[in-house]
Amino acid sequence: MRKYIALFAIAVLSVTSYAFTKSSAIEETAEIQNVEAKDGEVIKMNKEMFIKDVFDYEKSKEWAFKGDKPVIIDLYADWCAPCRMIAPILKDLAKEYDGKITIYKVNVDKEKELAGLFNVTSIPLLVFIPKNGTPQLMPGAADKATYKKAIDEFLLKE
Repeated sequence: MRKYIALFAIAVLSVTSYAFTKSSAIEETAEIQNVEAKDGEVIKMNKEMFIKDVFDYEKSKEWAFKGDKPVIIDLYADWCAPCRMIAPILKDLAKEYDGKITIYKVNVDKEKELAGLFNVTSIPLLVFIPKNGTPQLMPGAADKATYKKAIDEFLLKE
């Protein structure tokens, strides 16, 4: 009887450890794919990408944008219904403004330091970053026309 219990316990532990290893490997692969996203897509951003591509807040306290084109950063959470509502809008805008702007998304639950950098108190929070000038925050969900107007008048100044 002990032999069967021991075999059952080993089987359960094996299956459990395989499942956790497999899901962790899938998450790591997804992160790598997100870092290598193509133009015209919304790119998932982490702290390292932010420091490399947007602003190195560890070296400087004064805003200095590092990008070559304007940026929108969507600060969101997976559990947030308004965040999920605007995700397809941002995806459409990334395609529509391909080559003119870059759209990133930052999960505030995973990137708490970046959320703190922008003093996030509610989500979604969009950060509009022009090539020259200071970032502007747009809290809450809006429609596509509102975002297009902000892109054209603030980021691209058309």
